[in-house]
Amino acid sequence: MQRILSTNTPEYIDQTISVSGWVNSRRDHGGLIFIDLRDHTGIVQLVINPEQREAFGLAEHVRDEYVLRANGTVKSREEGLKNPNIATGGIEIVVDTLEVLNKSEPLPVATRDEGQQSGEELRLKYRYLDLRRPSMQNTLRRRSEYYKVLRQYMDEHEFTEVTTPILANSSPEGARDFLVPSRVHPGKFYALPQAPQQFKQLLMVGGVPRYYQIATCFRDEDPRADRLYGDFYQLDLEMAFVDDGEVVRSEMEPLIKNLATDFGGKTLVSETIPRIPYQEAMDRYGSDKPDLRFGMELIDLSDDLGGTEFGVFKGTLESGGVVKAICVPGGASLSRKQIDGFTEIAKQEGAGGLAYIKYENGESVSPIAKFLTADELTAIQLQTGATDGDAVFFGTDKRAVVNKVLGRLRSEFADHFELKDPNKVALAWIVDFPFYEYDETARKVDFGHNPFSMPRGGVEALRAAETDEQKLALVADQYDMVMNGYEICSGAVRNHNPEVMYEAFGLLGYAREYVEEKFGAMLTAFKFGAPPHAGCAFGIDRIFMVLTGEHNIREVVAFPKNGSGVDVMMQSPSSIDGAQLGELSLKIVES
Repeated sequence: MQRILSTNTPEYIDQTISVSGWVNSRRDHGGLIFIDLRDHTGIVQLVINPEQREAFGLAEHVRDEYVLRANGTVKSREEGLKNPNIATGGIEIVVDTLEVLNKSEPLPVATRDEGQQSGEELRLKYRYLDLRRPSMQNTLRRRSEYYKVLRQYMDEHEFTEVTTPILANSSPEGARDFLVPSRVHPGKFYALPQAPQQFKQLLMVGGVPRYYQIATCFRDEDPRADRLYGDFYQLDLEMAFVDDGEVVRSEMEPLIKNLATDFGGKTLVSETIPRIPYQEAMDRYGSDKPDLRFGMELIDLSDDLGGTEFGVFKGTLESGGVVKAICVPGGASLSRKQIDGFTEIAKQEGAGGLAYIKYENGESVSPIAKFLTADELTAIQLQTGATDGDAVFFGTDKRAVVNKVLGRLRSEFADHFELKDPNKVALAWIVDFPFYEYDETARKVDFGHNPFSMPRGGVEALRAAETDEQKLALVADQYDMVMNGYEICSGAVRNHNPEVMYEAFGLLGYAREYVEEKFGAMLTAFKFGAPPHAGCAFGIDRIFMVLTGEHNIREVVAFPKNGSGVDVMMQSPSSIDGAQLGELSLKIVES
């Protein structure tokens, strides 16, 4: 089959060729019929003359999305009839024979990018039709190129691609497992891997110096605009004889920078990628995945307002809380209604309200200004760097709550004032994550990310932590990479010492028997000369989403599930019959 031609192929002029594709549109001009034929490479115009009686007769009855094969001669269009809007606008094919390969019923969704688009639910139900759109075809091609770049880099850096099992065992990775009942072992279950974590560590014990794979991972967690439901893909890698996370970070930085510039066509905000400790990121940006394309850092005013008589600030400071603020450039232009909208966002994150000061014509304009002294107002403006036209918004509560509130507002204000330049990429490494964190729901200390990271200080640091406060102060050699406000990578120096794992679980009240039951294979392997090792995993769907300028991750995957985790095309999940349940020793209990 000949691909659709372009103006860059003059050697085809006056040649007889065959092309195949879908009818993009059909126009009957009385004496002539014109058909725009489309395939994955573009559109070409077919011209059918009445002299070709059989072809003309067929052309009279074809409709949009019929599948055709046409044989004919390539001709240059006359000067006044050229179409500069398409690549093939300078030529046409005068058809000799036409064949209808298949008919099409009227379409339920659009297959063009122009005009009104169908809703997402309908597009996902008929995804095979939605994929015919040129933009979706381009996305699939670009994704294939993207995979080639990933594999080429890993191969050039002497990583060995190894596939790991899909049917695995359940392990605590921070999300719910998808479980698969075993037919041959009644009452027992496989788990689809949340990540190849244990297998890649076992590869290190097995003598593989550098491992990678483009791994399919499964997590039963709620979908979001930046997170697929069910299955997703990551560039998973591990390096042996590495006991410092900086080795991994330095090894992988060039790949991500090149993806941003050479593949994505973006400009890096900084050639040097900063390393920001987790707590510093929370205090400065209110997030462990800060968007560094803009400023608006959180400013701690607790010391400056230590003697304030303003009740809200005073009460918070006396109870051990903090007063922090962000300066919003141009914020003085916000209307009362707009500020009320941002106040509702702040309340969603746990704030009681949202105090603010506008700076207009050299004055501080605010409902709270009269409660603050001249010195306090001066200190606020000086510390935040506010000038005429700006506005300062305050957060007052426990430090963690204030960081969360102002971190969300920082992002929302940036959206409102269009500070997130889509042509720029800001990268950062967030390092030194807490080894443990406090689970408010369970009201106990639990692992911050997963139990496979190495705590700084090793087993001695774990043994010295007796109180919850001391446990929560432990830091892991763990790191994330962030891109434009999205977490795109998570990694760590791994725990390769059985005693460290026993201690890490023991501090949470788990017996050695529990650790051996859950991680028996790893523990046994570690007793036979496990080298130190470290690695990470990049969320390649999310990176591709950012680099292609999409805001919904479902747009960059061929067959995603909808926002409720349902495959509306294949009607999955679905019920199974009683015979299948019986084979698996299962029964459905109505709730």
